[in-house]
Amino acid sequence: MADQDYVAWDDKYSTGIQLLDDQHKELLRLTNELFANCQSGEESANEAFRKIAHSTVDYVKYHFTAEEKIFEKIKYPFAAEHKKQHESFVKRVLEDVKKFEEGRHLIPHNFARFLKEWILTHIAVHDRQYADYINTLKRKGQFNLSA
Repeated sequence: MADQDYVAWDDKYSTGIQLLDDQHKELLRLTNELFANCQSGEESANEAFRKIAHSTVDYVKYHFTAEEKIFEKIKYPFAAEHKKQHESFVKRVLEDVKKFEEGRHLIPHNFARFLKEWILTHIAVHDRQYADYINTLKRKGQFNLSA
């Protein structure tokens, strides 16, 4: 990612599963796209919000489904709690989209900040937990996503 990006990928966020890491990088790309448009004035920010908020909802649903399928395969013990966090995030984003579409005051820059903070915290804390669980399974020779 370029130096001017609002948020950059760091290998400390890696889960060790390329598919999920690539999806996390895409979420950061969407956040950076929104933030860059916020720097170009209100009209650009509003148009970007319309587009990117919907793209983000679609993409996180796709991503969360991928994570949750892996949880099922590995019998991740904290899957239900993790899924609740996913649902809460989608609900918040949909609420912000609805407010915006109803003409209620919403600042796209604040939404970009929310995305950055939520995504990085979620990856660094909660996704790290399942990554650690997977690494434990790998050490025991019990990790197999194709099962």
